[in-house]
Amino acid sequence: MIKAILVFNNHGKPRLTKFYYHYPEDMQQQIVRETFQLVSKRDDNVCNFLEGGSLIGGSDYKLIYRHYATLYFVFCVDSSESELGILDLIQVFVETLDKCFENVCELDLIFHVDKVHYILNELVMGGMVLETNMTEIISRIEDQNKLEKQEAGLSAAPARAVSAVKNINIPQQIKDIKLPDLPHIGSFKF
Repeated sequence: MIKAILVFNNHGKPRLTKFYYHYPEDMQQQIVRETFQLVSKRDDNVCNFLEGGSLIGGSDYKLIYRHYATLYFVFCVDSSESELGILDLIQVFVETLDKCFENVCELDLIFHVDKVHYILNELVMGGMVLETNMTEIISRIEDQNKLEKQEAGLSAAPARAVSAVKNINIPQQIKDIKLPDLPHIGSFKF
């Protein structure tokens, strides 16, 4: 099971954190710092797996990571997960981000955090891998984008209605209303 997914830059600033196990906020920050220290000091030509830090679970957990340009993608997993499977999952995640943002960069993760979380939730939910087929994930994201565009059209409808009402000359229309002649009140008997 995946315990946490962390993405941070070369300076240790977290750009995405997703914990699938409850930790207090200060503990989460310590985990990010410790994970960055463990991963960043490693050479580029060494294995991408290492034992989890003391805060994330020690030797029972593994840190599996990839370093792309200025970002580290780190998955903290237990011993039941395959290291190569998680490396492939990281690759799928990065390629999906790349397709969605057209050459993904650190700023995309900062300014489109909701979309990044949506993409991540298509891959992993509750610490379990849901989908690894990138075409299926992209298809779901395109469906979501279509829904967002439809909602944007619907949310603009009230504004269009208000502007249409403003363009109506209501006082003149009230004067133009023809009411039928009413019978004289005196002819009614009570």
